[in-house]
Amino acid sequence: LNCGNVGTAEICPICADARRANGQICVVEDVSDLWAMERSGVFKGRYHVLGGTLSALDNVGPEELRIPQLVSRIDGEAISEVILALNATVDGQTTAHYIADQLETRVELTSLAQGVPIGGELDYLDDGTIAAALNARKRV
Repeated sequence: LNCGNVGTAEICPICADARRANGQICVVEDVSDLWAMERSGVFKGRYHVLGGTLSALDNVGPEELRIPQLVSRIDGEAISEVILALNATVDGQTTAHYIADQLETRVELTSLAQGVPIGGELDYLDDGTIAAALNARKRV
């Protein structure tokens, strides 16, 4: 499929929905991440499933993922924003940086916020999560 979602047509039902042609593409690692975003009911744009993340240890480069197809979509569709919704792992962040380098002059790039989850307690959080939350703090 054009977006990497599962389905029987060239374009999945989400991407075929004209109401979702709002210029936003949310980039996720795999189909389960797409459906997690869909369950929230908040995102109303289209998706692009990479099929994994870059990994030097596993010999996974940009050509093994759907990064070239993403660049092609940006160049061929009326896309104004790419939301990088990749996991906060080393491979996820490496992939996000690579994509940002490829797209920085083509489109506005954003990423999901990171930090303290709703209902989270500080004494149960790891140092990286606390640091991300502190760095992304906002005015009350």
